[in-house]
Amino acid sequence: MMMVRVRSRDGLERVSIDNPNITISHLKTLIQNQLQIPIRNQTLSTNQNLLLAKSPPDLLKFTDMSNPDTLLSSLNISHGSLIFLAYEGQRTVAGPAVRPSGSFGRKMTIDDLIAKQMRVTRQENPHCDSVSFDRDCANAFQHYVNETLSFAVKRGGFMYGTVSEEGKVEVNFIYEPPQQGTEEILMLFRDSDEEKLLEAIAACLGMRRVGFIFTQTIMQDKRDCTLSHREVLQAAELHAESALKEWVTAVVKLEGKEDGGADVHFEAFQMSDMSIRLFKEGWFETEIGEDADPKLSKMKKDVVVGSKDVKEVDNDFFLVVVKILDHQGPLSSTFPIENRITQVTMRALRSHLDRAKNLPFVKRISDFHLLLFLAKFLDLSSDVPALAECVLTQTAVPEGYQLLIESMANT
Repeated sequence: MMMVRVRSRDGLERVSIDNPNITISHLKTLIQNQLQIPIRNQTLSTNQNLLLAKSPPDLLKFTDMSNPDTLLSSLNISHGSLIFLAYEGQRTVAGPAVRPSGSFGRKMTIDDLIAKQMRVTRQENPHCDSVSFDRDCANAFQHYVNETLSFAVKRGGFMYGTVSEEGKVEVNFIYEPPQQGTEEILMLFRDSDEEKLLEAIAACLGMRRVGFIFTQTIMQDKRDCTLSHREVLQAAELHAESALKEWVTAVVKLEGKEDGGADVHFEAFQMSDMSIRLFKEGWFETEIGEDADPKLSKMKKDVVVGSKDVKEVDNDFFLVVVKILDHQGPLSSTFPIENRITQVTMRALRSHLDRAKNLPFVKRISDFHLLLFLAKFLDLSSDVPALAECVLTQTAVPEGYQLLIESMANT
């Protein structure tokens, strides 16, 4: 007996398979029997972008699982593998057990009437068209959590970049605030002084805070949920704080492979409008017991999901998938990153300048993390904007600033 995970617009579900050596045709039959989705309506793929398809022609682009005679094993689909399902039509998804409410059996209260209006539904489309990661900054983040932290504890950061008029988000650097991570919890110790410098630099570079990125640990991967209840709470809080409708939440984790190895995998979402409203209005239960199901978020009062009053909502109801792209941005990410295990010193500045000594000086300082380090020793109202302007326009750094930075590196 093996199990595969199936993600659709309805969330994450499981399909049980008696024989691992089956074809895609057989798998579709099992999906029809267990999930009540007719075979003719199913489109399957191992590519999560299937869930972003808007029309039948879009669905036809996903051909990796289109041949009904293909064996699952030939696609490296095994126990615990995740596949994606798009389907036409509607169906009723079974929800958690509920208690009776309404006019029959008990009196209606004001809270009951409010809950009747608080209907939790899936949001089909994100407010942002896509999120594109600068390859260097994404690699610097994942390399640290993979090579240094070994995905044993959680790590997070704020993403900075731009948002186009079409809703395309570009991430050009990731700021990692002071923090402490465990297997399950990520605690951010926000430094208001450092964030003041951060926001000033970003504004001078024509950028802003556009999202939050965090990792899931190797132990979390065994729980079979996209985001845990704690992660939903934290993501909703930070999204609500930003007031940016295109705000993106990104997740980095290890995905196991058939040969026993693992690949680093990025996923991107937006928290739904409903999840942000529920958070702002205090509907989420914030005290989470150790035995709580991580796949469900508890509400303080009943909400309506489908046709039922419930106090527990599948976390996937709050997630809207966002398409991921990549690009080469204007900044490098080679300077040591703030608030990590190793403290950044003037020696690091000297080493960085020496490594890039064959480049123009403006290229040598075109790194957000270097600018943040320098800003702690320079004037925020004059020096920092002047240097950031040079980086933004890629114009020569005035000799006085070059001498100042070189002298700091030699301290």
